[in-house]
Amino acid sequence: MTDRLIRLMRIITLVQAKPGILARELAERCETTERTIYRDMEALSAMHIPIANMGHGRGYMFISHFAMYPLNWSDEEAQAFVHLAEVMENIRPLLKPAFESAYEKVVASSQKNKTERVEWSEQISGMFKVGLPAWQNDNTDSLNQSLITLLQAGISQNTVEGEYLVQGKKGVVRLDPYCLIPREYRFDLLAYCHLSEKLRIFQVSRLHRIRILPRTFRKDDYLIQSHFRIPWTYERSAEWTAFKIRFSSRAVERVMQEQFFVRPILTIEPEGSLLFEAILSDVEEILVWISKYGPDAEILEPESCRNIMKERLNRWQQMYNRS
Repeated sequence: MTDRLIRLMRIITLVQAKPGILARELAERCETTERTIYRDMEALSAMHIPIANMGHGRGYMFISHFAMYPLNWSDEEAQAFVHLAEVMENIRPLLKPAFESAYEKVVASSQKNKTERVEWSEQISGMFKVGLPAWQNDNTDSLNQSLITLLQAGISQNTVEGEYLVQGKKGVVRLDPYCLIPREYRFDLLAYCHLSEKLRIFQVSRLHRIRILPRTFRKDDYLIQSHFRIPWTYERSAEWTAFKIRFSSRAVERVMQEQFFVRPILTIEPEGSLLFEAILSDVEEILVWISKYGPDAEILEPESCRNIMKERLNRWQQMYNRS
């Protein structure tokens, strides 16, 4: 069993190092027969190692982002492997001479990988600058750590678990982190929520005690594209609103530099103004966005949103007209 385990690990390493390697070469490098290699490949397939035979003369290669290094161990897995040294003396007669040196190399690479992750975390944490709630006076270390954890989980495609604060109450969430979305003073997270069984947007500042789980996931690009078809949405509304907004010539350059998850219809009018058309679901957020442009932006449609803006401007004027 020990010989086969070592051979299986060697096969994985060889396929990773040389995509397209043939069964004949694997047999030579592992000092065994091609028939044994075929049986080993069946065993690896049963263990869900994504190695595929690409056809006659094209050899074996991984069909996903699977890799043996860096070692994607949890702390518990790494600790369990290190404890193997405690029983090594008892099983040494059963092991080949090369096993001990191979074991030492795996432990060393694991420690190196862990050190690199710590250094990477320390370096990247200084790159994040986000705002804090007005009532919160502490530093941003915990928020930066949450961002780093989510980045690591997103890259390795591992599910995370943590607490999410909503209306003063914390609830446990289990998420597949798809991508981070930078906002003006914060980061949002687009993630598949296992509780609601759908993609949702979460504010990173409301996520606490995040930990990476050994469970992995595969990103669904179709779900991401479907989600971003309608921008500026948090709890996906069933009602979509067609907006038509005119920006003055003074604001055209600013609008052109705005970043959207989908491309709106932009039309330069004869007098130099810009007609902006898009279908949106979060009315309140689009009204806030338009307000940044002041008198350089006018809502043409829908009439209901135009009236909302009129009413807000009237209240604002009355407030400043008070003696």
